[in-house]
Amino acid sequence: MVKSYQGAFTMKSKAPQEQQAVTVADYMATKLITFSPHQTMQEAMETLLKHKISGAPVVDEDGSLIGVVSEGDCLKEIVRGKYNNTPSLPALVSDYMATEVISITPDKNIFEAANTFLRLRFRRFPVIENGKLVGQISQRDIMRAVSKMKETSW
Repeated sequence: MVKSYQGAFTMKSKAPQEQQAVTVADYMATKLITFSPHQTMQEAMETLLKHKISGAPVVDEDGSLIGVVSEGDCLKEIVRGKYNNTPSLPALVSDYMATEVISITPDKNIFEAANTFLRLRFRRFPVIENGKLVGQISQRDIMRAVSKMKETSW
């Protein structure tokens, strides 16, 4: 017969795990490149290229989000210019921007945001609070947030 001689032991009570901040507000970009609906697509394309970004929000004079313009929108104007034999891109951002924009609130959980990215297959979401654009969250921001989290606080 084998007996254990380890003796009695007690389980240490675990202190509550410190909750980590996991909201969109903690990881969103807040210094954004934005466009006015009155800018030309030529200006939009040059700005996207200069800043190495693939799209940006379009805001009105009050800072309210009214659309999003992307590289794809620029390509539409380029193709139209080629068809009309016009090398410049005179159309306005308002002519091509997407106006039905899905946004996220800053208090949204980072994992809920990740699920929204997977479900809708977007690369970025504008972050809106009280009707105003306050930031933007991208898939890369979500990955950055998760990489900084401690395993025990998932």
